[in-house]
Amino acid sequence: MIKIICGPKGAGKTKQIIQLANTNAAAQKGLSVFVTDTDRYVHDVKRPVRFINVTEYNVAGEDALCGFVKGIIAGNYDIEYVYLDGIARIAGKELKDLAATFYMLDKIANQSGLVLTITCSCEQSQLPDFIAKYC
Repeated sequence: MIKIICGPKGAGKTKQIIQLANTNAAAQKGLSVFVTDTDRYVHDVKRPVRFINVTEYNVAGEDALCGFVKGIIAGNYDIEYVYLDGIARIAGKELKDLAATFYMLDKIANQSGLVLTITCSCEQSQLPDFIAKYC
């Protein structure tokens, strides 16, 4: 399942996804992974949530991002939640050009039975249809 947190830049999407990750960590049965492209929030994410900065692994582009998420899941079948902060920044594309990425991430989430929460810097009314259907 994919869930979307959207809003314009500076609206508090990252704080919201961090709060969600920290709240879910207390009640979850499986593991959580927080994926972003900066170390800025490493101390805000609680210890039970695995924090990963993709720049440390040279993840750039949508294919690399999807492969990275697959690798995370393949490395540990107990993952219940994946939080992806700033998908467009990590993929290096605009949201409107990420249809294939969302298709693949949806497929990964459904096959693995995990909840994938993604932040998108865009007003909900301006989201492309392939993303808006997850709101």
